[in-house]
Amino acid sequence: MVEFADLVIVNGKVATLDKLQPFVQSIAAKNGRVVAIGTNDDALKLCGPYTKLIDAQGGSVLPGFSENHMHLFAGAAELDHLQLLGVKGITALTKAVRDYAKGRKHQTVLFAQGVEYGLLEGHKEPNRHVLDEIVADQALLLMAPDHHTAWANTKALEISGILHGMVLSAGNEIVMGLDSMATGVLLEMEAFGPIQSAGGFDRYRLGLSNGSEPDPYPDDAAFKVDMDVMRLGLRLCSRNGITSIQNMDGNRYQLELLEAMEKEDGGLPCRVKIPFHYKKYMPFNFLDKAVAMTARYNTEFLKCGMVKVFYDGVIDSHTAVMLEPYADRPHDVGKGLFEPEEFRQLAIEIDKRGLQIAVHAIGDGAVRYVLDGYQAAQETNGTRDARHRIEHIEVIHPHDISRFKTLGVLASMQPCHAPGAMDFPTGSTENIIGKDRWPYSYGWRTLKDAGARMPFASDWPVADISVLRSIQAAITRKPWGDEPNQCVTLVEAIEGYTVEGAYAEFAEACKGRIKLGYYADMVILDGDIFGTSHDAIGRLNVVTTICNGSVTYQSPQFTQ
Repeated sequence: MVEFADLVIVNGKVATLDKLQPFVQSIAAKNGRVVAIGTNDDALKLCGPYTKLIDAQGGSVLPGFSENHMHLFAGAAELDHLQLLGVKGITALTKAVRDYAKGRKHQTVLFAQGVEYGLLEGHKEPNRHVLDEIVADQALLLMAPDHHTAWANTKALEISGILHGMVLSAGNEIVMGLDSMATGVLLEMEAFGPIQSAGGFDRYRLGLSNGSEPDPYPDDAAFKVDMDVMRLGLRLCSRNGITSIQNMDGNRYQLELLEAMEKEDGGLPCRVKIPFHYKKYMPFNFLDKAVAMTARYNTEFLKCGMVKVFYDGVIDSHTAVMLEPYADRPHDVGKGLFEPEEFRQLAIEIDKRGLQIAVHAIGDGAVRYVLDGYQAAQETNGTRDARHRIEHIEVIHPHDISRFKTLGVLASMQPCHAPGAMDFPTGSTENIIGKDRWPYSYGWRTLKDAGARMPFASDWPVADISVLRSIQAAITRKPWGDEPNQCVTLVEAIEGYTVEGAYAEFAEACKGRIKLGYYADMVILDGDIFGTSHDAIGRLNVVTTICNGSVTYQSPQFTQ
């Protein structure tokens, strides 16, 4: 007796990413797994009265995308904030803020996102006095796209209690003026965290700021609000073809929200991995929480198993840790959130517990010190298939390139971050880096050629979540000068969002490819990605997203 499929896709240009059978026409799935791939006739034989049949209409069918570094909860909450990416000049900024403020007098703090460095002509950066001229009677906080620098008006500094400064840990700074009052320039999370707290953004930022839990714990009404916020983020992911998420901030509360949603909604539209965020001030026994989260959450849809750490900041604010001084600051190499020896001991302790480690390290100094920590963990605890990660790696010293393969460390990178590749402009970041380091900046090609495994991501909400735009950025980025071209091939870029993502979470035996027995996680595009001009790939559209054999998104324009 023929056992009919739950789902059949026909007339697709199916790229399986399986070298044994790279391109097929059709896919059939049952009980969330792929049960057949081949010709249209093969799949149609498995259609029964209750089979969902999708005609791909000649569009590409790819494995579901894995977003391998993002901030789901905070990003979803920020969807209601003023979005300022691309806004330039005091006139445009003033209009945007005042228009947004209309009808929002009830908000304690007005939040704006995506503010580019060098936003204002004639001002190095927007200090509190400039922002007071835009709005003075309501607190205002402008956030840079990287979320490592913020600018506040006087009201925001007053209500958060930081107008006269505050003692912070290394690597964080409330910039003070000659009048012994804060200028409004805030570097790193501890500096602008009090304003986010004053504005009621606490619960959404806890996984990013310190990995703690809401206190007091939300009542039922607030919990349901947070579930709705999380749903917004997951729906956005589904619209972009994402079926797997590796979040890069986390606490137990986010896992509890997702678990409650899974029960209430009858499932989740994406598979989600949430880490525990470890901060420098925590004693090592706090890692027991990560162990407990890992034991509690370990299903096909909800996992922990990872510890996230920040080692440094970002280039534009000179908080990334460099081996040699910044090109525009000859005596400044940045200040790490950890000392090298502190991180070595931490890496040993996390690795000893069998957990994966993911560390934000942007400067070449931070990258080296994190690699040193991973090497120390191997030497102390023994070599295992740990798949520890370094996030971003925007600059690397040539002596450290080969260490990724040697140590088995993953180079988790974001094609959309390189200035000029997508939305972030040229003219600032690369000059702060310095021309001598350009050949080793955002070095996707260099690291891949050296054998590094490389999952790709957007770091949303730092950058646009669009996987297709990021793929385009990875294959079309232009060098800033005469340094080597760092582009990857189209197949490598797609694999960065599929095969490499699956490998990064130890799931290469069940996802990342379209293959018999693998999860039925797929995305259908409205065109052939392999037949599209490279500079037009970002204009392709996701028309259907399928996770575990169920349609999680379908474009209204995609008629069946």
